[in-house]
Amino acid sequence: MVGTNRHKVALSIVASILLLSSCAPMEGRETAGEYVDDATISTKVKAELIESQSLKGFDIHVETMQGVVQLSGFVATPQQKIDAERVARGVTGVHGVRNTVVVQ
Repeated sequence: MVGTNRHKVALSIVASILLLSSCAPMEGRETAGEYVDDATISTKVKAELIESQSLKGFDIHVETMQGVVQLSGFVATPQQKIDAERVARGVTGVHGVRNTVVVQ
């Protein structure tokens, strides 16, 4: 009887561990908290881009996933592309920037 109880306890522990590990976010997916943080980062980057004199009026799209900002859209000069990346990197919470902005 004692051996059976130990077996049940061990089985319960293993089942609990498996259950808890399935609650962890999957690779490439965001938790609700990360999504809110990323939305805040995107909003801040967009606001900074709008305030930047050299980037005013350009259609630069901003998406953030797990602190990495993706910039896309079009600008007129290579310097404006560099400026957009510099602005994004200056925002608190940004861990990296992927700059796919195209110079027209």
